[in-house]
Amino acid sequence: MTDALRDLVRVMDRLRSPGGCPWDADQTHESLVPYALEETYELVEAIETGDRAGLREELGDVLLQVVFHARIAAEDPDDPFDVDDVAADLVAKLVRRHPHVYGPAEVAAKKKGADLHVQWDTLKNAEKARESALDGVPLALGALARAQKIAGRAARAGLTVDSVPPADDLGGRLLALVLEAHAAGVDAEGALRTSAAAWEASLRAQESGT
Repeated sequence: MTDALRDLVRVMDRLRSPGGCPWDADQTHESLVPYALEETYELVEAIETGDRAGLREELGDVLLQVVFHARIAAEDPDDPFDVDDVAADLVAKLVRRHPHVYGPAEVAAKKKGADLHVQWDTLKNAEKARESALDGVPLALGALARAQKIAGRAARAGLTVDSVPPADDLGGRLLALVLEAHAAGVDAEGALRTSAAAWEASLRAQESGT
C-alpha cells in the first residue's frame, strides 16, 4: 500500500473512531448506498464530459466509498474484514478470471476478443454456482442498462437475443430499441444520456432566450 493510501485508511479510521466525526460514526452500509450511487453517476458524468480534473476528484470519491464500507465492515463482530482483505480478494479474482494471462501460454494464445467475454461469464457463473446465464444482473440497474446487460449475457450464452415476444406497447418498443443498440455495439443508456443532455441544453437556451 502506498503512503497516500495508508493515509486515507488512517483518516477514515480517525473519522470513524471515538472523538472523530459524529456523522461518519453513525453511518452504516445501508445508509451509504445513496452516496455510492451518486458518486458513481458523478464519475460517469466526468468521463462523458471529458472533465479530467473532475475525473480525478470523482475517482477519489468512489475510492472513499470503498474505504468507508471496508472500515464499517472491520467493526462487524461476526464476520469482520478490512480494505486489505477486499484488495486481496480482488487480486485473487482477477488472476483467477484471466487464465489467458496467468495460465499456460497455449491458453493465452487461443483466447481473443469475444472468447474472453464468454470465458469470464463461464468462470463467474461457476464461482457463484449460478443456474442461469442471466443470474446476477442487478435489479437496481436502470431499465435500459439492465435490458442491454441481459441481452449481452444471453448472446454470449448462445441464446437467441432477438426472440422478444411481439408487443406494441411502449415497453416493447423501448426493448426493441435496446436490442438495436446492442446489435450495433452502442451503449443504450449512454446514448440516451447524451441525447437528453443535448435536449436539456437546447431547452435552457430557449428558456434564456439565447
